[in-house]
Amino acid sequence: MLLLGYDVGSSAIKAALLDADTGAVVASARSPDDHEMTMEAPQPGWAEQPPARWWHHIQAATDALRDTEDADLEAVGAVGLTYQMHGLVLVDEHDDVLRPAIIWCDSRAVDLGRAAFDALGRDWCLRHLLNSPGNFTASKLAWVKAHEPDTYDRVHRAMLPGDYVALRMTGEITTTPSGLSEGTLWDVQRDGLATDVLEHFGIDPGLWPSVVPTFSHQGALTPSAADALGLPAGIPVAYRAGDQPNNAFSLNALAPGDVAATAGTSGVVYGVDDTPRYDEQSRVNTFLHVNHEPGAQARYGTLMCVNGTGILNRWLQQALGAVSYDAMNAAAAQAPVGADGVTVLPFGNGAERTLDNRDPGASVHGLNFNVHDRGHLLRAAQEGIVFALRYGLDIMAEMGLPVETVRAAHANLFRSRVFREAFATVTGTTVELIRTDGAEGAARGAGLGAEVFSAPAEAFEGLERLRTVAPTPDRADAYAAAYRRWTDRLDHELARLDADE
Repeated sequence: MLLLGYDVGSSAIKAALLDADTGAVVASARSPDDHEMTMEAPQPGWAEQPPARWWHHIQAATDALRDTEDADLEAVGAVGLTYQMHGLVLVDEHDDVLRPAIIWCDSRAVDLGRAAFDALGRDWCLRHLLNSPGNFTASKLAWVKAHEPDTYDRVHRAMLPGDYVALRMTGEITTTPSGLSEGTLWDVQRDGLATDVLEHFGIDPGLWPSVVPTFSHQGALTPSAADALGLPAGIPVAYRAGDQPNNAFSLNALAPGDVAATAGTSGVVYGVDDTPRYDEQSRVNTFLHVNHEPGAQARYGTLMCVNGTGILNRWLQQALGAVSYDAMNAAAAQAPVGADGVTVLPFGNGAERTLDNRDPGASVHGLNFNVHDRGHLLRAAQEGIVFALRYGLDIMAEMGLPVETVRAAHANLFRSRVFREAFATVTGTTVELIRTDGAEGAARGAGLGAEVFSAPAEAFEGLERLRTVAPTPDRADAYAAAYRRWTDRLDHELARLDADE
């Protein structure tokens, strides 16, 4: 039997086929394979994508798998999904999409979320939601209700991106507890839908789908979906999770104290705990983890996010003439630690929760045309991303979540020697690099949900650790000086931003 996982990201759709007997990856594919999907920004701070774009690339990625040797799609026994978190998809009574999806990095609902935080009571929100409503999914629907009432009046169901993809596959509209949690729609005290939040926004609770477990039979592939994808009709969709909880799951981060990191479009550190901790200012966020079981096995994931990581790297790639990422990494490695005084703030992809939902934008400081070259800029950008992650990790430490070892997939920015050395040294952690990705994790999740695997230990047979990266003591002082310069610049920019308000 083969297990099929899809990773529905904002940059691309990835697909992976896993051999259920050996745990080995049989084939993988990505669509688009030569560029990244666009995000539309009709106004500053907005970010949208049409859900039909995701479905098109799901089909294209599946077609690419079919063309791979040994990829027998007729042998697929279950499907798993992971998806970009915090998005909002709205459909009418015919399941037709009413407007482009408002995706994860859209910040239009920040003010609505902040007002709800105050009106509902900060203490109540943190105890019941573990977060401020912020610019999460509930607040995004409140924005549609306030600003697009004609659209809101036609809404039959509101859902997350992964819920929509599951709908296209199974014809059933469902969601999961962890999914509702990521939208500040799950009351952890009552183990159910956060009706107080919906009542505050004047939103009908009936707009949200029924709930199914993260690992479970969540519907069967319809004949039409099977025909579109070239898969057997009737196979179950058996796992669904947001990309960051799934990234942790992909790395077998399931127990208290396990920590996972990723540096794709956004940069995230995600720590697993059995205690529902929260940050008083909601600068980092806690959600139900994929293996949370109320009353049986409490598992929470605390997530700190930097919006502009891989997307900064992509912007630089395009600005520098479409050089390869390998060439960019090599150029960055030629510059010294601290990039001879160049400092980059990487906050160019919307409001940042670690900065209390402020948006200072991306900026470059200290550039000298007679001293610095492309390598300095590229190194400063990678270091700036690491510094932003360290800034968020300090918040997690304040919450009682110290980080000593971090697991990360050997992908994206973690492929750069500069980035992984800087990350380990600046954060004082040991980094374990593992051969996996989100689509592969979704395939393993499908195996658990379909009971092909009896336990996680069986699901993770075949997971391969590639290398361990320890802090570099002889460069620690240089990195510390560069980080102090970076935080001074950030403080200056935030003070300027606050003064302008």
